[in-house]
Amino acid sequence: MRIPPRITRLGGSAALLSLLLASGPVTAQAATPATTSTTAHSASAFRAAVGSICFSALPSQAHDTLDLIEQGGPFPYEQDGTVFQNREGLLPGQSTGYYHEYTVITPGSPTRGARRIVTGERNEEDYYTADHYASFDLVDHDC
Repeated sequence: MRIPPRITRLGGSAALLSLLLASGPVTAQAATPATTSTTAHSASAFRAAVGSICFSALPSQAHDTLDLIEQGGPFPYEQDGTVFQNREGLLPGQSTGYYHEYTVITPGSPTRGARRIVTGERNEEDYYTADHYASFDLVDHDC
């Protein structure tokens, strides 16, 4: 298991500003038809699939997972902290090893369930998925 480097928290506005500046402009756009190229479709899918969620709106188990990430573990599952490949192409394109995934425990589930936190190496770049990578929400740590 590799724990990704995390920059010390800068404070909400500075972290959000740095994320926005580094990510470039994002515009709303409907998903492109299936006849378009894979690259164009991936870019549209990113814009359509990544939303935003307030930290306070996350389930309590996601808060627990984020706390464990900040502490460096221990994590409940062997797969926690492994590289997330972004095969779906929904998150911004980055080099291999940039993203890491962690299980968000689903009460009553006999398996890891579908909920995950995927972290990027930037400060507070945490994505939540409740549907096993079909969509992602960037966690807004300031609300």
